[in-house]
Amino acid sequence: MDSPLPSVTGQNAAPISILLINPNSSSHMTDNCLKSIASKLPAGVTVHGFTAPRPAPSAIEGRVDGILSSAECLRAIVPMQARFDAFLVCCFSHHPLVDALREEVAQPVLGIMEASLYAARMCGSRLGVVTTSERSAVNHELAVAAYGFERYSAGCVASRISVPGLDSQTREVVLAGVVGAARKLVEERGADAVCLGCAGMMGVRKACEEALGTAERQVMVVDGVAVGVQFLTALVRDSLGTAKRGAYRPAKEGRDARNQEWY
Repeated sequence: MDSPLPSVTGQNAAPISILLINPNSSSHMTDNCLKSIASKLPAGVTVHGFTAPRPAPSAIEGRVDGILSSAECLRAIVPMQARFDAFLVCCFSHHPLVDALREEVAQPVLGIMEASLYAARMCGSRLGVVTTSERSAVNHELAVAAYGFERYSAGCVASRISVPGLDSQTREVVLAGVVGAARKLVEERGADAVCLGCAGMMGVRKACEEALGTAERQVMVVDGVAVGVQFLTALVRDSLGTAKRGAYRPAKEGRDARNQEWY
């Protein structure tokens, strides 16, 4: 009989507090994100939901929406940053709030697009993204390249359902659009890891997994909200945060020198 392998069992359930940031002003999306991850949280981890205050846009569907939402979120979050161990920006885009927060806080900050791409690259050889609109497909392909994943990318395919439409359209219409786009990535472009390209798509993950053969380990479907929480938990547990020597050096000193006391 083989000797048992040496092993250790985790004992660290120290409390971790993560702020889940919905950078649009639709509170129901924040609630849906929290519900979707509740059963998957590691011991000791509490996730608090933050919804961008108005006049932040009700959905993020372009660069202007991203900039407007970042400003409102920064003003509200920075004063209470000490309450949290990590921050998750729940917008599937190269959202400006991610880098802006990294300038302002020492805790780890992650966006769900970045989390999705890294997870997909770990799980497959060729990743693809299901987007909402055609414009999102173009912007996401640029972001995939900016994050350094272009050589592994099968591209982005639009479900042709707007961000608000993920809630307002019937479930049948949403499933047909998202699952159809996911199938195209797999069957026509060779993706073996598919990222759901909007926080509002988390409710269709199971349908995508069933359609693409996740149970048989053929294709992995990645939800950036769920995996983002897991990544941040790991970073906090390993005492990792945002390095302050380089690009994320705090900008407060410069603002103070300009007598700028506001965001």
